[in-house]
Amino acid sequence: MVKHQPLQVYEKQIFVSFVTGIYGCRWKRYQRSQDNSSRWECIWFFILCSSFLLLLFWSYFWLVAQNDFNEFNWSVYNRSGEWRDETIPILASTTVGFSYITFLLILALFHISLGQQLNLYWVHKIGVLATLLTTISGVVSVDDIWGDEWDILLVSLQSTAPFLHIGALATVTAISWLVAGYVVRRNRNNFQVMVLLIYIIILLSLYLAPLTFTCPCIMDRHSLKPRPDIIGRRGAPMLAPENTVVSFNRALQHGASSLEADVTISVDGVPFLMRDRTLRRTTDVSKVFPARQFEDASFFNWTEIRSLNAGQWFLESDPYWTLETLTARDRGRISNQTVCSLVEMLRLAARANSSALLNIHRPPAEHPRSRSWFMDTLWAVQKAGISQKRVTWTPDTDRGRVRGLQQTTNEKLSVEEIRKRGITSLTLHYSKASNKDIKEYLANNVTVTVYPVNEPWLYSILWCSGVPSVSSDAPQVLRKVPYPIWLMSQNAYNFIWITSDLVSLAIVTGIFCFQNYHMIRWRISGMQNCNPEQIMLSAVARRSSQDVNIMKEKLIFSGATPFPPELNNGLSSTEELSLCPENGCERYSHGGLRH
Repeated sequence: MVKHQPLQVYEKQIFVSFVTGIYGCRWKRYQRSQDNSSRWECIWFFILCSSFLLLLFWSYFWLVAQNDFNEFNWSVYNRSGEWRDETIPILASTTVGFSYITFLLILALFHISLGQQLNLYWVHKIGVLATLLTTISGVVSVDDIWGDEWDILLVSLQSTAPFLHIGALATVTAISWLVAGYVVRRNRNNFQVMVLLIYIIILLSLYLAPLTFTCPCIMDRHSLKPRPDIIGRRGAPMLAPENTVVSFNRALQHGASSLEADVTISVDGVPFLMRDRTLRRTTDVSKVFPARQFEDASFFNWTEIRSLNAGQWFLESDPYWTLETLTARDRGRISNQTVCSLVEMLRLAARANSSALLNIHRPPAEHPRSRSWFMDTLWAVQKAGISQKRVTWTPDTDRGRVRGLQQTTNEKLSVEEIRKRGITSLTLHYSKASNKDIKEYLANNVTVTVYPVNEPWLYSILWCSGVPSVSSDAPQVLRKVPYPIWLMSQNAYNFIWITSDLVSLAIVTGIFCFQNYHMIRWRISGMQNCNPEQIMLSAVARRSSQDVNIMKEKLIFSGATPFPPELNNGLSSTEELSLCPENGCERYSHGGLRH
């Protein structure tokens, strides 16, 4: 009677089971493998990495685009005709997708680190493809609706580049452990050499990347210009309905030095404040004049316009999620707001000793006031009693008729053209106002106002650039920025940059040396890594898959139990279980243990 030798007892590998189970639904030991991953699974790993990088870019874009969320919703409204905060579903889906892809990527990296074969579960493959396609469709849609917003990425790098550089450097340095393990511990082939070269190129590029940075806040703190003045763009539209008296009051209360408004001329020649072409979004015109709700706002007379409520929409839609910060008294005042006239706004600015910036919408050619709009506006300025030197308006037309009033333009012009037109100030979008251009304008005594500036990081880099004033939808936010978010001398940043590069280089070199030393020592000793998860049941290779699976589970989890009778019939006394495919590995047979 054959006496069976007991099998060794394997320790439970809970962490490995967790990693391989969630990533590839391989919860049991016999389902795992340390063989090389198939080419198909490597392709899926590449797709997973590509999805992660795309989502990282997408998430960063929406993070910095918070400055222009109001502009995005307004662009969508002009296309759909319905006002909704479209950023909420985008941010929610982006957060879920990025978290999911990041989690899968971390599991995949653990597979590589532990030497496990990559085998992404089919459900995850569907999830990765769905996330990737959704993100691509989002990028295409934003490019169609809001294509100009991509410029904010380059602008934001003026503030975030030094910190992104350190984060990227730390990540690539950490990945060196996986790269070294892949390149050093295996036999050389062309693909491994290519991986090593790509890694070295990326690492060297990161080391030299700061040479391309243009960060205004890397400067001597003694060269910092005074804090830019804040212009309340349509008042404080995050705290009260835009272009209303209560909104302008809130802007002045939060430190705005000037007020900016959009001016439209009514059919009877009264300038009033309205941003949109129609009255649908910011008034109850659909209830009062339902048949005329899509009509141009300038074709209403002042009596009709004054009869509309301009505050209830703000309370119903809560466009900026700020209603919780308002008191009951504030809500009561907002609910009774009407459309504000230009005279009311200018009188408020005069009482507060502030200035005004007017964006005038010229009436269409068929409008009764298409030729007299200029005189209507000038009459309102004179009636308000405000000094004409404190009033600036666009567009830059009819200069021969403007005497005493300041005029600005939204065009980016050369210094020569500015002098030719006799303009002393520019109102530019932040994407058009580079640090170099701002310095050139200021050196030639041209005042620059940048819009829209709603986030502290953007306000900080414009402050460091020397911009005298900014136009903002959020004066209450910028008021809390008494100093640039960060300010650093060139010498201090050079020290941080060089030190980071040297530390990274030392760590990467140490990791490669350690991995190489470990490999050399392993080869000299002649030891082979006999991992129990490489069990090969060569003796029963031709048996049914059900019997093989049963036998695997019995062998692995039964501890000291001998071969089960139902499987012993299929094995002769000379058949053996190969625990390692490598030469020199111990082998268990029915006759005992042999080498």
